[in-house]
Amino acid sequence: MRHLLLIINPISGTRGKADLPAMVEARCKSAGFRFSQYPSVANGDYSYLDDIIVAEGVTDLLIAGGDGTINAAVNGLRKHGLPFGILPCGSGNGLAFSAGISPKHPLALETIIAGHAQPVDAFTINGHFACMLCGLGFDAQVAHDFANDPRRGLNTYIRKTVSNFFAAKAYPFLLSAGDRELDTQAFFISIANSNQFGNNVTIAPKASLSDGLLDIVVATRQSKLGLLLHTARQIAGYNEIQNEVINEKAGMVYFQTPALDIYNPAHAPLHIDGDPAETAENFEVRVIQGAFRLLMP
Repeated sequence: MRHLLLIINPISGTRGKADLPAMVEARCKSAGFRFSQYPSVANGDYSYLDDIIVAEGVTDLLIAGGDGTINAAVNGLRKHGLPFGILPCGSGNGLAFSAGISPKHPLALETIIAGHAQPVDAFTINGHFACMLCGLGFDAQVAHDFANDPRRGLNTYIRKTVSNFFAAKAYPFLLSAGDRELDTQAFFISIANSNQFGNNVTIAPKASLSDGLLDIVVATRQSKLGLLLHTARQIAGYNEIQNEVINEKAGMVYFQTPALDIYNPAHAPLHIDGDPAETAENFEVRVIQGAFRLLMP
């Protein structure tokens, strides 16, 4: 018999979650499954669930929260080898959208009940775990400002994006991926395992969750109008992947690699899965193939 354990973040996004546990419990009961519920933890330490998972015979771990909650829960509990299900509750829900999981909770729950788990890659940046996306520069500054605003949701994120766009500056970077190097100034660098920022904004349209590669997107220094146009082309999927030769003069550089080293002398800000993180002068980024199993349509 399957036993579904629900981890719920009560403050992610703007959607009410008061009825969510009861809905999940009722659906589990109708399917003949066992159910239990535990809260998310702000410090990301889910070791308190280790003995519970074993003692109760948990078979599936469900996460009701945003990408930051998913990151922490998956990182802390993937050692158990259990499949993870997502009930999207964040402001962006990038991993859920990338995996084709519905933002509508009843439909997302049916994906979980169906039980089709697929291996999904993740990656580390200086040893820190990432499920879907890291960013340096402009989008990371947006993440920092968003985290410091008591208001949540898409509207707040859009306001932070617009206000930061006009103040955005280019940072110097040196990227090394095998025998390829890019010495440039850039408004942002996205390191993507999933294809998007969230809310179906596909910053890396060719990305796959399970191909063993990271999609690297670099918005090089240019006019703000050029930045808008090249970003729009990238999101729309018009920019080709530059896997053989990196075009350093392109307004948007797009390539794939299993490993990346970044020299960040100006200490551009960093986010990991949408949550602000401490930056550094040097970064080592490495793929973890088949890092966890995700319940997908």
